[in-house]
Amino acid sequence: MSDWRSILDRAIESRTERMRNVRRSLHANPELSREEYQTTRFLADRLAETGIPFSIVPSRRGILAGTLHEAQGPLVAFRADIDALPIPDAKDVSYHSTRDGVMHACGHDAHTAMALAAAEALWDCRGALPASCSWRAVFQPAEEVGEGAYEMVAAGAMVGVKAITALHVDPERQVGRVGCRSHELTAFCHDLNVTVRGVGGHAARPHLSRDPLLAAAQFITTVYQSIPRSVDSRDPTVVTFGAIQAGSSCNVIPEEVVLKGTIRTLSRPASQRVAERLQQIADGLGAATETQFELSLNNSTDGVYNDPEVTAVCRRAAVEVVGAENLDEIRFPSMGGEDFSGYLTQAPGCLLRLGTAGPDAPVHHLHSPSFDIDEHALVFGAKILARSTVLMADRFAGIGEPRRDS
Repeated sequence: MSDWRSILDRAIESRTERMRNVRRSLHANPELSREEYQTTRFLADRLAETGIPFSIVPSRRGILAGTLHEAQGPLVAFRADIDALPIPDAKDVSYHSTRDGVMHACGHDAHTAMALAAAEALWDCRGALPASCSWRAVFQPAEEVGEGAYEMVAAGAMVGVKAITALHVDPERQVGRVGCRSHELTAFCHDLNVTVRGVGGHAARPHLSRDPLLAAAQFITTVYQSIPRSVDSRDPTVVTFGAIQAGSSCNVIPEEVVLKGTIRTLSRPASQRVAERLQQIADGLGAATETQFELSLNNSTDGVYNDPEVTAVCRRAAVEVVGAENLDEIRFPSMGGEDFSGYLTQAPGCLLRLGTAGPDAPVHHLHSPSFDIDEHALVFGAKILARSTVLMADRFAGIGEPRRDS
């Protein structure tokens, strides 16, 4: 193991308690997407304590830290997301959310604590690192609504960046294990909104109305039956409805029904085909039921594509930290979404899955009110982020010499 590795490891290990405290403070004080002002201020204070150069983006809800301007070598970025979810915290812990109906149920508090520790260690160890190591930490808002990455790109997060990395906690994987996959990792995602308008009336006289509930029910059934027959079965596709909003009385046929759902595919052509097929179904049912359908797709997020070269470097970093026997090759892409893809329009990157399940703890999945992590994972994650940053810079620039100016 070369000297910079051991120096960087010790710097991160020395921050174990600080990392845990940062994570717990964020967990206790979560902020929803588009509201991350206090979280941003909290991180700015921590960065200022360490002396790391940083800038708060124009929205005041995100931060860029590290190399902000001209880099001495290839610039490598790593990202953390800082927003929480509109979910009540059901845990009985000292760091329980203090905000009713809001919690970090997707591990963004852990992502942020690990990225902050990695940034602090890289900064404090800069004199021992290869001269090629220029880095930028990106703390982004609004990942859960698919907007934050694009906002940060617009604020200059990817200017000069050659590659970007990130971690996502994985409650189905044990602490000390890391999941890795090249190529497609997550799905192209679209929020689907369908409004069905008809003619309301008395429930006893349906023949005098044009029932939008009947049309909406037929639409859902037809979509579930038809879409799997409309796309190549070798190209995974999911259309799911999660909300039906209509009426307020048992004996009144409403004028309007609103359906909310999601479309998940692994390619843009498949997404386009599904959208076209949904419109065809709506047009046909609208004519058959004498109702009007209005479809819209919102909050579209591209799939994450892990670049093979960048992934190889991240895999190497993970193996150095947890050992080859604890590296899991992810066989299939996820149908979940991740706006990390927004950065990948600017530079290649890689997203790893970090195991956070404790050896004897029950598994609570992402977005569960009982979600939590085994905090031993924080050190593993921070080390992987920091090492992959240095290794990536060297991969692009060739092995550099330690800096002499610090």
